[in-house]
Amino acid sequence: MRIKSIAVIILIFTTQLYSQLNPGARQISLANSDVALSNDVFALFSNPAGIAQMGWREIGIYYSPAPFGLTELANGFIAYHEPFYFGSVAIGGMTFGYDLYRETKVLVSYSYNYENRLFAGAAFNYHTVNIQNYGNDAALYVNLGGLAYVTNNLRWGFYIQNLNRASFGKDDDQIPMIFNSGFSYDVIDNLSLNAAVEKDIRYNASVRVGVDYSLIEYLSIRTGFSNEPSRYTAGIGIHYSILNLDYAFFTHPDLGLTHQAGLVISFGEEGSRQDKIRKYLGLN
Repeated sequence: MRIKSIAVIILIFTTQLYSQLNPGARQISLANSDVALSNDVFALFSNPAGIAQMGWREIGIYYSPAPFGLTELANGFIAYHEPFYFGSVAIGGMTFGYDLYRETKVLVSYSYNYENRLFAGAAFNYHTVNIQNYGNDAALYVNLGGLAYVTNNLRWGFYIQNLNRASFGKDDDQIPMIFNSGFSYDVIDNLSLNAAVEKDIRYNASVRVGVDYSLIEYLSIRTGFSNEPSRYTAGIGIHYSILNLDYAFFTHPDLGLTHQAGLVISFGEEGSRQDKIRKYLGLN
């Protein structure tokens, strides 16, 4: 057991699992290429600007109890969004790890909608880490995002994680600083193409692409690909009334295949997500 635990801690620090942990089965099925889409409550973690596209309340829950069959990599997220006349506010939390190694994070974000075309958002993070027998530490940092409708069907977005380069302990870059930018294009009303480039300052840039297709009223299918590391993703979404149940799987070059699931409760009008966004922003 001790050997396994040590191996898992080494795995956390020597792969990009630690530095690029973001929630949402929908986002994962698109290979996290959604920086310019960012239109559900989990955008709190990947581009808070996108939350201002939603004029309704949402709650999201995501839990992965044993990624790649390892309970030591268990992670869970929760997020809540509330729109106000002065902008959108979201709060969320994250837990990752197990008894010997544990990370937790609490986020609060604010995002603003300007003329239904330009969106800006910031998320404030309180992030803690605890390693048994080694101690614990905490850090405060800011994430910043933006999103713009170039046309009614084409969006551009960007995201910066850890803008102030906070870190744990005395070592630099224990919390990664990440830049992400990309485009999302609605080919037709129920089909979006997404592409993004993400750059962790410690690693090579990662190119990500994803396709989201609403096959019928209650069912969406998705797929994606990224490099650095090479990863194939796919998934489905089932939408009924206020419930959105998403499933995804993805591959890892060293760890193989794993499965993810998440639930989003949306209190807005019924219909596909992008249709609701377009109606709210007056883009139809």
